[in-house]
Amino acid sequence: MLNTTESISAVPHSFISTAPRRAAERPHPAGLLSLATAVPPHRIDQTEAAEAMHHIFADIFANSATMSGVFASTGIRHRYAARPLDWYLRPLGWPERTEVYAEEGTRLFIEVANKALDAAGVTPGEVDAVVFVSSSGIATPSLDAVVHKQMGFRADIERVPVFGLGCAGGVTGLAVASRIAEARPGSTVLMVTVELSTLSFRLDRPDKASLISSALFGDGAAACVLRSGETGLAVIEGAGEHLWPDTLGIMGWSIDPVGFGVILVPDVPSFAATNLRPAVEGILGRIGLSVEDIGRFVCHPGGTKVVAAIERSFSLPQGSLDHERGVLADYGNMSAPTVLFILDRVLKEGLPERATLVSMGPGFTASCVSLARAA
Repeated sequence: MLNTTESISAVPHSFISTAPRRAAERPHPAGLLSLATAVPPHRIDQTEAAEAMHHIFADIFANSATMSGVFASTGIRHRYAARPLDWYLRPLGWPERTEVYAEEGTRLFIEVANKALDAAGVTPGEVDAVVFVSSSGIATPSLDAVVHKQMGFRADIERVPVFGLGCAGGVTGLAVASRIAEARPGSTVLMVTVELSTLSFRLDRPDKASLISSALFGDGAAACVLRSGETGLAVIEGAGEHLWPDTLGIMGWSIDPVGFGVILVPDVPSFAATNLRPAVEGILGRIGLSVEDIGRFVCHPGGTKVVAAIERSFSLPQGSLDHERGVLADYGNMSAPTVLFILDRVLKEGLPERATLVSMGPGFTASCVSLARAA
């Protein structure tokens, strides 16, 4: 078996790129031409969800003072879901969850992809590659293939389905799409992320992780169109990830015959407050930037405590991440698409000279994409 470390060290250092070049130094940086968002039709008010969960998780509420106010403390007013609230309150298994994932996921994919393509002035037949990111359901063929005929994609379109990134998926998916676009000047890349995280709700798992996820998760989708050599809304300057060792148990899914079960440790906010900034500094440094160069951090809001922890980590004034709190209030935590909902608001408000998307997800991983304002 090839020892990768040894093989790299044997190559003369002059041939190894230790840091990606910034957009200004690259001949064909990827431009973000458009961004679109979509949600399923069923709105669940937080008060309705809290009332239903108080019955299901009665023992936890009765025995834990900290859990009694969990729904009120999220900062969420309402969320959107693939099915009405009552649907989630009956016994469900893999077949029922997978059927909804395929049906509603397909519908959301088509809706949000067409919105992004229309905004970019691009037809489906002009798309050269599609990056599809999702971690809340399983379909083989993946949904990017399921929608192929309905969308009108070409037969030679390149498909890149990505699973398992969780909340980091929106940022990493954008990074993957930008690298494909940059590597093939003139090509058009569509990135779509669809998450139906509410399908992971489990009546048979009356634990604190399930209760917290029932207070946070919503469903949604986002899509971007990218093309190298064009500026559009912004230019992708660079991207990177940081994976912390020995942190596999912080976030993810456990899988059993009933479905996905959430793994979520309660100290994510304290972890973010302590560890996020050094990781982001390392990523930015590798693309030739520093924290001081960033006019706006666009961050995935795992919850209100995570948002506050990120502000502390980057020494931002309290309340700086206003759009993060606003999206959380209006949509909940939609996993991968959430940060793109926030970016949409930042773009409409007016992108600063430079902004950096930041999200954390299973691994435990931080993912970043740096954007420069279009000239």
